[in-house]
Amino acid sequence: MSGSSHLIHIKEEIASSYPDFEGRVTQAWADILVELKKGTQRISTGGPEFIPQVQFSELGSLPAEKIDEIRRKGCLVIKDVVDDAQVIAWRKSLEDFISTNPDVDGFPDGDKQFFQLYWTKSQLEARSHPNMLAASAWLNNLYHAEPGQKLEGVDLSSPLSYADRFRIRHPGTVWTTFPPHVDGGSIERWEDPAFRTCFADIFSGQWRKHDPFLLAGRVDAQNSLHGRPNQSSIFRAFQGWLAMSETAPTEGTLKVFPDLFLSNPYLILRPFFRLLVASDSEEVWNPKSWAFDASSADFPGLFSRNGGWYGPRPTPELHPNLLLEETMISVPKVFPGDTVFWHGDLIHSVEKDHTGNSDSAVMYIAAVPTTPLNQAYIERQKETFLKAVTPPDYPAQAKPENALVGFGKADDILNPLGRKAMGLPISVG
Repeated sequence: MSGSSHLIHIKEEIASSYPDFEGRVTQAWADILVELKKGTQRISTGGPEFIPQVQFSELGSLPAEKIDEIRRKGCLVIKDVVDDAQVIAWRKSLEDFISTNPDVDGFPDGDKQFFQLYWTKSQLEARSHPNMLAASAWLNNLYHAEPGQKLEGVDLSSPLSYADRFRIRHPGTVWTTFPPHVDGGSIERWEDPAFRTCFADIFSGQWRKHDPFLLAGRVDAQNSLHGRPNQSSIFRAFQGWLAMSETAPTEGTLKVFPDLFLSNPYLILRPFFRLLVASDSEEVWNPKSWAFDASSADFPGLFSRNGGWYGPRPTPELHPNLLLEETMISVPKVFPGDTVFWHGDLIHSVEKDHTGNSDSAVMYIAAVPTTPLNQAYIERQKETFLKAVTPPDYPAQAKPENALVGFGKADDILNPLGRKAMGLPISVG
């Protein structure tokens, strides 16, 4: 089946799976447009303070209203997770590692700031730090099964350790590599039958009932059906990073669209509607400016490259009702030891400009629960760790870490829970 035919088949398969699909989603689309007009106004006037901030020490005692807010917005800052001195020491160790190994993989060429490194001692220690694991477990537990449902092999309180990279971004740099986008799967949201069930309430027209924290579809979802590099194949409850420096808005930090309740229905139904007016027209808010379309291969924001699907990358032209130029909010100022987390469905980007005076440094560390698919990945990842080569989800390094001086080893992970999260024996030795 050709690429276009395959995309049309996906849309037709979805449309045929729900009674009165056209009528129900057309009404839902009109309703979403009304709510988005109000929601985007709230976000754009809220600024960075719109994003929830909590102390690590209060995670166990947050009021229900705060937890509801975090779920709705799909992102948060958790402050003071790790002591400043510890994080600063990790950063110094990373800088020493890079200095000792100047030919490490990274970009941009000539002034490396984003490093294709996974197994340094600092990264191993940070991922296995008791507070990072505790924060991960708390985030994992924001998800839930249906009442009475037992999901075999799922343990939200036993976090796993997913290897990722770090950046030390210099002031004055311009990065265009990370425009608004959504991770955790691309065409798979519509293509994979298990992943598709996560959005069943949206496809049935009952978009207000959609719960992005329901577990069933997530734990079985295939996030990577096309083998594209840098595509996470596991279920990350939250993507995240640990700050190794002060970073404030305009200083190369993360930006998010902080309303998962509105962005998910809009993104999921967008392929089924064709815009009939100019994207910069006020008429984009009129449901009559949109025509139902289940017979074209158009999935706005997705694009094919090297045989794999990438995106969604929402843009002002393709997704005008998100008002991205006003609603992509920078996270508030963070300090070393603070963390930022965002749901795998959340639209996010990195600020194009870094106008600050010092480096913006973060280590990418996601919150990952134990599930059968995740555990299977950890077993594969463990083998790459023990050999100090690239983890399974990433393209091979030009110079693997086992060719570098001072890479981390299993004995560097001392915390038993951290060893378990890596699939290693609990005790060292």
